[in-house]
Amino acid sequence: MRTIACQLLVIGAGPGGYVAAIRAGQRGLDTVVVEAAQPGGTCLNIGCIPSKAVIHLAEEFHRATELTHDNPLGISAGAPGIDLTKGMAWKDGIVSRLTGGVAGLMRKAKVRVVTGRARFVDGKTVAVDTPEGPVTVKAKTVIIATGSVPVELPFLPFGGRVLSSTGALALTEVPKSLAVVGGGYIGLELGTAFAKLGAKVTVIEAGERILPAYDADLTAPVAARLAALGVTVLTGTQALGLSDSGLTVRGPDGAAEVAAQKVLVTVGRRPNTAGIEPLGLTMDGPFLRVDDRMRTSMTGILAIGDVTGEPMLAHRAMAQAEIAVDTAAGGRAAWDKRAMPAICFTDPELVTVGQSPSEAGDAARSDSFPFKANGRAMTLGREDGFIRVVSRKDNGLVLGVQAVGAGISELAAAFALAIEMGATVQDIAGTIHAHPTQGEAFPEAALKAFGHALHI
Repeated sequence: MRTIACQLLVIGAGPGGYVAAIRAGQRGLDTVVVEAAQPGGTCLNIGCIPSKAVIHLAEEFHRATELTHDNPLGISAGAPGIDLTKGMAWKDGIVSRLTGGVAGLMRKAKVRVVTGRARFVDGKTVAVDTPEGPVTVKAKTVIIATGSVPVELPFLPFGGRVLSSTGALALTEVPKSLAVVGGGYIGLELGTAFAKLGAKVTVIEAGERILPAYDADLTAPVAARLAALGVTVLTGTQALGLSDSGLTVRGPDGAAEVAAQKVLVTVGRRPNTAGIEPLGLTMDGPFLRVDDRMRTSMTGILAIGDVTGEPMLAHRAMAQAEIAVDTAAGGRAAWDKRAMPAICFTDPELVTVGQSPSEAGDAARSDSFPFKANGRAMTLGREDGFIRVVSRKDNGLVLGVQAVGAGISELAAAFALAIEMGATVQDIAGTIHAHPTQGEAFPEAALKAFGHALHI
């Protein structure tokens, strides 16, 4: 058995793990990464990146389809066709370029990579089964970045007609009918994409409405767009199991059958703690408990990313990685993030940063500006949605920003920066925003806070 010694061991090379490894290498720490699959983790390989590629593919096909009908632009075109195998190969090419880039960056930082699945022997030692045989890695400090995996329903196990998000992103034919179990962001992103590709999509959500983590004002434009795309949404409905022709569900009116050539199950993700159990670390529910310096309950063991709790976001893991490496290097950096953007790449897109109106309470106010009054939104043919600013009543400090609209994800950085820098509504309103852009709705919402809105 081969033994490797290092200063820092990172378990997992997802967004948190590879950032930690690169930063550690840059800081001169002798670093080893253990990764069971390709660098990049779920996000680069089977999550964030490939799903956005498929969403773009579906949108382009849908736009071409719309041009075959009467439209206000006066453009006409023949019915488009799609070779989904070729489209998925394009998606895979993007993934390959990015994972290859991550591997190259780790080599540049002199990070050693061990391919295999790690299993803790003790707080300083892991055993790894590699293709070349067993390897033992001993480290002064360990960062656990093992991420999360999809939740599997016992009555709808993955396989055959039942897909996880990973399976959906590997399809080479558009299913005639698709049932999506779970009306959260993953289900709606992929469900919308396949509806645009021509599938008859039905969303089954046990709660009262889709995207239950967000308020009804934000989700209403998404619900309206789903209806316009022909997606059937069944709320207050539970999936029961497969039937010969589809999926059996139980809703307010009793049991029913939903046509489904394929069933996509997206009911959440759970932390991947396999191999960590022997350490007996303090837990926070199913997650590893960490402090503001990413330290677990065992000295020398740090943890970052999905395995440490919600929100399960790649950029959260990346930010935690910076702090964990600083801790490993003897620094004093601590988690103190005022704003962390979250985005649903639905249609329209949805962005939240900071506090919502209900979280801010009676000491705050919220002001919105609709895209139907925004010139750029009109020229794009997408007037659905709005930008909302939540601010303190006494001094105008911006506490949160929420928005829903086509392409609104690209404004998430501006929203987060405003909150992180302690901006007030006066600061936002006083910043010159380029015309004509959707971003002009941001200062317009801020102007409403002190009664000076211009265009409504």
